[in-house]
Formats: sequence, structure tokens, C-alpha cells
Amino acid sequence: MTAAVRARAISVDRGGRTVVSGVDLDAAPGQLLALVGPNGCGKSTLLSVIAGLRAPADGRVHIGDDDVRRIGSHELARRRALVTQTNRVDTPFTVREVVEMGRFPWTRTPEAARSAEIVEEAIALCELQDLVDRPFSHLSGGQQARVSLGRALAQDTPVLLLDEPTAALDIAHSEQVMSILRARARAGATVLLVVHDLSLAAAYADRVAVMKDGEILDSGEVPEVMTADLLSRTYDHPVLVFDHPDTGERMVVPRR
Repeated sequence: MTAAVRARAISVDRGGRTVVSGVDLDAAPGQLLALVGPNGCGKSTLLSVIAGLRAPADGRVHIGDDDVRRIGSHELARRRALVTQTNRVDTPFTVREVVEMGRFPWTRTPEAARSAEIVEEAIALCELQDLVDRPFSHLSGGQQARVSLGRALAQDTPVLLLDEPTAALDIAHSEQVMSILRARARAGATVLLVVHDLSLAAAYADRVAVMKDGEILDSGEVPEVMTADLLSRTYDHPVLVFDHPDTGERMVVPRR
């Protein structure tokens, strides 16, 4: 099953001000779309609208052919998995139990027969084998982030939405997570993530959307969008953009 995500004319008001203004955004099956932009520009708010957690003041989101607001919560959990920035630290569950929660939407369906296998695959992908019996609340922030990704992978949905999944991770695990997400996209999933590391976005994304002050400034393929001029204006700080001499991958670093 594949599903595209289409957001049209999304506006969100909060605290008497508009934090997202008339945004159109498409995320396609088989692609990884990175949403980048400075702190407070509305990225996480937009993602919460796309996930169906927040109602917009205006506009609509469709997953596949259906308006996300008209999809029941159980069915929505079968269509999209969400990884947020924060995790509840008081949960009494073990790592394995948290990953297994991803299979709850598939209870009493034919897919339930594969749950044990899918959970083990998610645990292995996220390298959680040595943590499975530990309480989730006893883990570091980076370990909790990997467990949350494992839960989302176990959910096995056609759409993956992630809010800064690499923020708490070291270099090795950041690369690992992005590789996992790119592999999911290559397998046909629609992957949309908010990410702050511009070089990670450039290296792994198929498409990038650049956001500032609640609006999408530009979106498209990495070479077209991730330019020094646009990113410098977006972040109000000069940046250097160049292709790595060995790999050819686009690199983005601040000019100091």
C-alpha cells in the first residue's frame, strides 16, 4: 500500500498570531522529503497538522485520497506513523514493549500474524538488541529516540512523519537513522521529516522544502533548492554550499 501526502493552503493560528500561512506541500511515495528552516518557523506545527493531531485554521491535508480529519484514529494509525521530538520519560514499559506498541493498530487483522517478526526486524534495524529488557525511562535521550523510531517502523505504515529524529543522536546513529529512512522510501514509503542538520538533509533527501516565518520559500530537488543564497537568507546567516570532492554529496556549513 502506498499513499501520498498533500497539504493545501494550510494556515495555523496560535496565541493570536499566524504561525503557518497558506502552505502547500506534497510528499510522494518512494521519496524522502526533508523540511528545513530556522527555529520557530512553523515546521513542527505544520507536521502536527499533516499528522492529524492539530486542526488548521484553514486548508486541508489528504493522505491518499482521504481528508486526514475524516480518517478515524485507528485507521489513521494504520496509514501514518509519527515520531515526535519528545518522549514520555515516566513510562513504565520496557524497550521491547514500547516497540511492540507499534503493532497495536493491526490487532485483530490479518497483519497481526506478522507482528512478532516485524518487531524483531525493527529492534535489529535500530540496534536495540542490548536494550530490549531495560525500562524506557532509564535510557538516554538518544536511546529513547531510537526506540521511538523502532516503534514507528514496527507500525509498518505507508507514511512516516518524523520531527527531528536525529536531534539527540551521535554521528553514527544519525547516519544510521537517515539510512533506514531512505531505505523505507526506496521500498515505497512516503517519508517526511523535519531536520535541522542541513548536510544530512542534502545527503539523504530526494526533495527539500525550505520554510521561514510560517511559509514555504521553495521546494524541490536538493541541487535546485539548497543553494548558498537561499539558505543564507533563510537562516539570516551566511552559509557555504559545495559538493564533497570525493562523494559529490552536497555539503552545507556556516561561514565563520
